[in-house]
Amino acid sequence: MPGKKFEVQAINDEILEKFSLKNRYAFLNNNLTAVLSQKEFNFLREVQRFCLRFEKKNEITHGPNEDIYDWVPEFGEKGYITRQHSFDACDVQYDEWGLAADFMRNIALDIFDPQFAMGGGATVLAINPIYEHHENVPVRLEALKDLVTGKSPGAILITEPERGSDAVHQLTTCKEQPDGSFLLTGQKIFNTNAPRAKWLVTYATAEQNNGNTMAQFLVNSRWDGLKVERVNIPWVPKLFLGKETFTNVRVPKDYILGPVGKGREHLFEGLVPERISIAIMGVSECWGALAYAVLYSNLRKQFDQEILKFQGVGFLLSDLWARTTNLTLGLLKFCESYDEKYEKFGGEIPNNISQAMVASASQLKYHAAKMSKKVCYECANLMGGAGLCDNTLMHDYLNISRIQEIVGGSRQIQQYIMSLSLRTLFKMSVN
Repeated sequence: MPGKKFEVQAINDEILEKFSLKNRYAFLNNNLTAVLSQKEFNFLREVQRFCLRFEKKNEITHGPNEDIYDWVPEFGEKGYITRQHSFDACDVQYDEWGLAADFMRNIALDIFDPQFAMGGGATVLAINPIYEHHENVPVRLEALKDLVTGKSPGAILITEPERGSDAVHQLTTCKEQPDGSFLLTGQKIFNTNAPRAKWLVTYATAEQNNGNTMAQFLVNSRWDGLKVERVNIPWVPKLFLGKETFTNVRVPKDYILGPVGKGREHLFEGLVPERISIAIMGVSECWGALAYAVLYSNLRKQFDQEILKFQGVGFLLSDLWARTTNLTLGLLKFCESYDEKYEKFGGEIPNNISQAMVASASQLKYHAAKMSKKVCYECANLMGGAGLCDNTLMHDYLNISRIQEIVGGSRQIQQYIMSLSLRTLFKMSVN
């Protein structure tokens, strides 16, 4: 691994060197070669090669003093912030794009640095609504291009201090002015990247607690009346999560992505790609943790043999490996199916198909979050002290995996959505 990112070396040189990014990528690739299409695998390798060169050229150690936001411009220039769409409208074109391509991009970035990958995922959540509703308005296209090309990270502002997972009954208000602009007043919280982002996508209601009056806005974080503070989340010390206070922040007409009455619809249309992206992050963390644990258990000897040969280690790793592989297959199939339908219907997936995918996205997000917590903990535990110290990225995987059940709708929210879907299926199935 390049440089030293720790004060005290707790893992011997032989093992530490085998934890290189190159070897961890090799472990991933040897698992995925048989299940990826040639096109998917080629793009995965493309992103991996860039990460390998970037780490070496910049002597990245993934230590506590590095600012992951400094990396955003170079990754954005190469088109590795998002590949969910081809952004022709803002003069950015990608050959490889769609949910499956974004899966490849994300898993490569997550093994490179999981906190950096999570920050990029938050930017994607801000990109998608602007992409869907830019309507060729110049200021929106400017913001879209800034985010896609890495000129600025982005953030989406939904959660409020007193509302949590209740995204509909918001307290932040928007008051229309005679010139068509709006004044925003209220608070948002726990929004990844917000303190470092220029562009924010936020929601507010003309009447508090009335989701039918919700609107969607593009906001420049430098505008008067907007105060952005950092909320410290110790599990992700390199990420900046924000608390935003709006005090009569004026939003000009061109920055209104969804007028009053359309905000709720716009919010829910992004749930499928949002939750699938979070599920992809979860399974990527599983692969990152497994790469460390499998390498370590084949190198570390106890009682004169590799610890993988002890059933308590080998059998547990085999179980985690099988579960991660199966979840990967399910997610990949969903992404490929989504891309196929997106192309077939010209970018407008019919509502009945989209509604069915909402339930699947919740299922995958729910399962991936639980798996991430399980796999990352067990892999760290199998490595003993080596899995808990700062000599590897395992502590990042362990910490981030604790967040996955909360971000993008808590575990209980996903279960609620799934229970409603079961009710719908019952009504469709019984005469």
